Amino acid sequence: MPRIEGQPTGDGLQAVTMAFRILEFLAEQRGGVGVTQLARSLGTTKSRVHRHLRTLVETGYIVQSPETEKYRVGSRLVTLGRAVAENFDLAAIARDEMRALRDTLGQSVVISRADGGGAVVLATLPGREAIEIGVKPGSLMAPHCTAQGKLGLAHAEPAVRERVLLSRLDMRTPHTITSPTTLREELALIVERGWAVAPGESMLGVNALAAPIFEGGGHMVGAIAILGSIQFVEAEPSAAQIAHVKQSAARISAQLGYVAPARVDSTTR
Repeated sequence: MPRIEGQPTGDGLQAVTMAFRILEFLAEQRGGVGVTQLARSLGTTKSRVHRHLRTLVETGYIVQSPETEKYRVGSRLVTLGRAVAENFDLAAIARDEMRALRDTLGQSVVISRADGGGAVVLATLPGREAIEIGVKPGSLMAPHCTAQGKLGLAHAEPAVRERVLLSRLDMRTPHTITSPTTLREELALIVERGWAVAPGESMLGVNALAAPIFEGGGHMVGAIAILGSIQFVEAEPSAAQIAHVKQSAARISAQLGYVAPARVDSTTR
């Protein structure tokens, strides 16, 4: 969730800012939080926090436990979050970037949504080649043998990732990674370099190059990928392909409010 920063002026704006900071903090906690912890975490006084808590309780955005007197998010905030999520159309947001990437590289372009350690295809755009290689919207991309699925797994919660790694990794082709140790190493490399491939791992002769899309809070919400014959998207993609796919993902992420941390960019293994 993006942070509200800066020094607002005026009592009204300060009050709104503090209310949002309280909601952001509580939304990230698994259990209830007391007034003292809230005040300490937000760098303010207990009396100031308490005034905002009363208002938020009255409006239903947070609730207070009668036993522990601690606060947590309420049903109204959950309902609001669900409504926002249902109206969040990643495919529509990414449409222009999909077209630009297809026109630049000539390959089919796929947008997927991160889903339980894997990925679900949201939309595809056919490439410029005479022979089309594509994937149907709604298709589930396996977390261990597709570029988008491996990205989702690499950025999933540790418990989700371990559950997949300890499950049966079925062999789709002779190139499918079925060793948990090898896959774990591959996932670490994906996070480090910021892109993933799966040359012939799900279907012989086919490869995809994917980069992650992040929302404002830094969580991966999806991926953009080019898909094609391994003749055109090689096991080691060209520097230009990697750069264009990562740049497209970065621009979509920026539309979602994500600000990338400063880091050394690596486009090669």
